[in-house]
Amino acid sequence: MVDEMALRPSPAGRGWALWSLPTRAVAVVLTVEAVAVAVVLSSAATPLPGEAALAVFVVLLSVVHTELATGIERIRRRTAATSYFDLSSVWTFAAALLLPTLLTAGVVVAVYTHLWRRVWRPAKVALHRHVYTTATVVLAAAAAHAAVRSVGGLPEGPDDLGGILAIGLAILVYITVNTTLVAGEMSLSSGPTGLRDLLGRLDDNALEIATLCMGALAAVALTAAPGLVALALPPILVLHRAVLVRHLEQVASTDSKTGLLTNAAWRTEAARTVGRVQRASRAVAVLILDLDHFKTVNDVHGHLAGDDVLAAVATQLRTGVREHDVVGRFGGEEFVVLLRDLPTGQAGRTEMFAVAERLRRRIAGLDVVVDTADGVLTVNGLSISVGGAAFPADGAALEQVMRVADASLYAAKRAGRNLVRIAGPAEIPTPRSGS
Repeated sequence: MVDEMALRPSPAGRGWALWSLPTRAVAVVLTVEAVAVAVVLSSAATPLPGEAALAVFVVLLSVVHTELATGIERIRRRTAATSYFDLSSVWTFAAALLLPTLLTAGVVVAVYTHLWRRVWRPAKVALHRHVYTTATVVLAAAAAHAAVRSVGGLPEGPDDLGGILAIGLAILVYITVNTTLVAGEMSLSSGPTGLRDLLGRLDDNALEIATLCMGALAAVALTAAPGLVALALPPILVLHRAVLVRHLEQVASTDSKTGLLTNAAWRTEAARTVGRVQRASRAVAVLILDLDHFKTVNDVHGHLAGDDVLAAVATQLRTGVREHDVVGRFGGEEFVVLLRDLPTGQAGRTEMFAVAERLRRRIAGLDVVVDTADGVLTVNGLSISVGGAAFPADGAALEQVMRVADASLYAAKRAGRNLVRIAGPAEIPTPRSGS
């Protein structure tokens, strides 16, 4: 797993971007790197005959793997917006299972040096992020090596249950150490972040587990018949392409200006949720939100400043709801929110209104720093009008509920804007003061 911030270019003209991080994040980065160096130095020992040659062979396999997948990986790194899972762990994990910590660290450094030259640097990734990632992988590999040795090493035959359990333990330790270190640094660098952004999606973690399992199989092949390890390359490359297709589908469903779901992607997710609710005794709600007088922002400050405002509003909406709620860009300056798992009846309407009012207040208090032709300025005094409706109370299908929510939105606009209107008996006007 790789830090999502590692995928962002270094700020030009500002020196090494490490020093632009919060002080706590800098302290964590330097501490982890120092610990990695200390662990490697404390484990220094003379390699056994053949171990150094095996380490070189693993590095060569990684180089071949990277060269074959370079184009795919550059695309993934350029377009990734969240935690990135690196398939090179096939070889770093295999090294952890087979080699002492000193040689394993050498393999990791060689693998990631080649990755930097061929993939990370062309993608304009910050060097200090790559160094930190390398350190986390060294520590994860060292911990996995210690775990497998503590249980008795790799399986010595088909009936060696202890060896199989050792591999399972090593996978668990590798993932835990790497994920903890990366997620901890991300939370300090980026501020409050959802668990999905920190830990990755379920299918991302499944990909990491599958990659480590491939690494375990490669390690077993290297001990039994080294030539067979070449058979691991074709399925790894197929996995690369499958991951790329899924990744590009995710990119296509994301609005480029706000990072929210596109209208079509939001409707697809909302339709799935409504289908599930029809089989349960819960409700869902739709909020449609329109940024008031947004044309004035574009006219006064320019369209690029308007894009910055849209992105800032999107961030407020995304962080102002629960992690499992779904936020999308409806079009132009309109946004849409799906509130999942609400109680039915008046209790659900009350909760819907509370969320809508909270979002309205967040936008009313928003200050957005924008770069304009007149210099850096702060845009404030923003407001949104909100309309809401619930399923199944306000419609038997998603489109019906959205039409009711849209009608409520226009009721809020006709009443003076910067208001919340919820369909049904909970329709309550809110003050326009932004307080």
